Amino acid sequence: MYQFFFFFFKPLILTYFFFFFLDRGGTFTDCLGIIDGREEEIVVKLLSQDPANYADAPIEGIRRILEKATGKAFPRDQQLTTAEFSNVSIRMGTTVATNALLERKGERHALLITKGFKDALRIGTQSRPNLFALNIQRPDVLYEDVVEVDERVTIEDYQQNPMPDKDKLLRRLESDSDLRKGVSGEIIRVLEPLNESSTRESLLGLYSKGYRSIAVCLAHSYTFQEHELEIARIAEEIGFTQISLSSQLLPMIKMTSRGASATADAYLTPVIQRYIEGFRSGFKDGLRSADTRCEFMQSDGGLANFKK
Repeated sequence: MYQFFFFFFKPLILTYFFFFFLDRGGTFTDCLGIIDGREEEIVVKLLSQDPANYADAPIEGIRRILEKATGKAFPRDQQLTTAEFSNVSIRMGTTVATNALLERKGERHALLITKGFKDALRIGTQSRPNLFALNIQRPDVLYEDVVEVDERVTIEDYQQNPMPDKDKLLRRLESDSDLRKGVSGEIIRVLEPLNESSTRESLLGLYSKGYRSIAVCLAHSYTFQEHELEIARIAEEIGFTQISLSSQLLPMIKMTSRGASATADAYLTPVIQRYIEGFRSGFKDGLRSADTRCEFMQSDGGLANFKK
């Protein structure tokens, strides 16, 4: 009889559907739990930083919601388990990256840029929001070191003729080994191939200084990506853990914009990755269960799976 009783009620536990909505701010963390079949929502508000009581506010919020919903104890010193629930959805918005940027607590990283453009990102667009200001407060760059890369490409014929004969260029492409076709369809002339030996030496120097994150922004890489991809390959061999390529993040004209995106990615992505790994460590299965879905809100308001 007891075996029948357990077998009969076990599926009722497994059919719980939990939806967690979390907003982790700089001061407070708001947690909302919606359980399928339960009329009342469960709301928990916590301090985002309270190391004396818990290591991570969102995990603590989920723990309290689970206790209120199930009436069971989920010890704080143990990892959470979602195995007994048939469906768990976690959606979180966090200001971890924003706070790291504002407080300048991002990852220490270096910038690799085409030789001759060392100060391009520091100069920026030269925009002046306050045109007549006498004491201009210019924001500092995010990177700590710059390496000029020996390589150079240019758009073929553009300087001499902004509207070249495309058919003529395509014919030259077949016979001139220095010409390449970019991803945008433009014809690129390789003026100076990437010097792999000097690039490797420079990357080894950065690695010896303790850098593990780099941003790469080369001239015209929005259409000619080969040199940046080759730098990434060398950096991976050396052991860099974060390699942000402007050609992959923002493949568009304007080096300044691409470079700003690459340096921001190299500065903030490691911080976000460490936070996500810390959050996952609070769960026994590391959120790998097929019945568990965890998504983080992006700057555009959309949601992205934590694996991305």
